[in-house]
Amino acid sequence: MSDDPRAPQPGAEHLAEPLRSRWSPSVYDAAHRLGDDEVETLLRAAQWAPSKGNTQPWALIVCVPGTPGHDRLVESLSRGNAGWVPRASVVFLTVAHVRDGDGPDAPEYSDLALYDVGQAAAHLTLQARAMGLHAHQFAGFDHEALADALGVPPSHRLLTGIAVGVPGDAGEVDERTAARDHRDRTRRPLSEWAFAGRFGEPYDASAVADSGT
Repeated sequence: MSDDPRAPQPGAEHLAEPLRSRWSPSVYDAAHRLGDDEVETLLRAAQWAPSKGNTQPWALIVCVPGTPGHDRLVESLSRGNAGWVPRASVVFLTVAHVRDGDGPDAPEYSDLALYDVGQAAAHLTLQARAMGLHAHQFAGFDHEALADALGVPPSHRLLTGIAVGVPGDAGEVDERTAARDHRDRTRRPLSEWAFAGRFGEPYDASAVADSGT
């Protein structure tokens, strides 16, 4: 069980690692780099995510600091993300294969492509934590400009970024970015989204147990 106050709590005490200690830092160590083998391990985690009919409708663009792809990413970042994303050890951009051709009327490649890319992203994120790393997912960037700069074809859709690295010194970043790592972490209560057989009827574990089901 993690003793990091930024890890999920309360209500997550019984989660297994690396779920228990996962959180999304904004202050990264800008000097830290990942080896090629570590990057490949993260990609393998995404590779083995489940997908509809094993269609695997994902692509990941690896953006390492100091490379043209990373430079293009940094140029496209929103103001809120420009202060922390460039400091990560590596950034993975998630791309979904959404159409079977480049034309606007081309049929869907998979009606669950976005769902499946989300699973691949989650696998990578949890693998990062298992390796002693942290991942922070984001979507604040100019999607159209970056997709064009990186040659993403019309049959695919650029979705999100996943910044991976290790926590750094808050004194090296602006006050606004440093404060992000100390915000209270909360989640909606189960009663708002866990339903018992019918939408809107809150799931009550004790009631289910009492009914013998």
